[in-house]
Amino acid sequence: MPCLAPRSAPTLPQMAAGLLATLCLIAVCSLPHAAEAAPPDEAEPTPISQAEAAAAKQASLNQGFATLLTGATMTGSFTVDRPAGDDAPAKPPREESYEISSATQLGGDLWLITSRIRYGDVDATVPVPVAVKWAGTTPVITLDEITIPGMGTFSARVLFHGDRYAGTWQHDAVGGLMFGHVTPKKAAAVPAVEEARPPRGR
Repeated sequence: MPCLAPRSAPTLPQMAAGLLATLCLIAVCSLPHAAEAAPPDEAEPTPISQAEAAAAKQASLNQGFATLLTGATMTGSFTVDRPAGDDAPAKPPREESYEISSATQLGGDLWLITSRIRYGDVDATVPVPVAVKWAGTTPVITLDEITIPGMGTFSARVLFHGDRYAGTWQHDAVGGLMFGHVTPKKAAAVPAVEEARPPRGR
């Protein structure tokens, strides 16, 4: 049988070192897990004033109106008022079309709307400065005796609701009503990707 050497008793320094290691282990295990227990910091929302909220809402409305008109086509009809005392039969509405290339807010109520205007014998592309007034969330294009060179002096009130428009117009001494639909700009067509075909065998 092998002879087993008797184990020597631990020395005082060894006992002290072992006791210190045990105390450290107990202390570490008893520490609260702060990283796990503490809830994550949640950023409190920054309060805004009523004026700031109203300004943000109005900016959103303006952006939506610019997006609606830019690249859109307004197609509808207009009527011509009969002079007072005219007993002749009323003429039926006539077709009109406006191809809007851009609608840009210049500042405040002032906008610049560039469009191709077609009605009767008129066919021209012109930039027209207008005022856009808001009745709640409804935009109203407002013209007050705006003179377009070569075409005359115009006044109008045209409101937009969804994809429809309606209003009044005045061209020099003649005026009437106008109404129709707004066709938004068409999204660019995405070209179809042809499937790769394996080469034909010879």
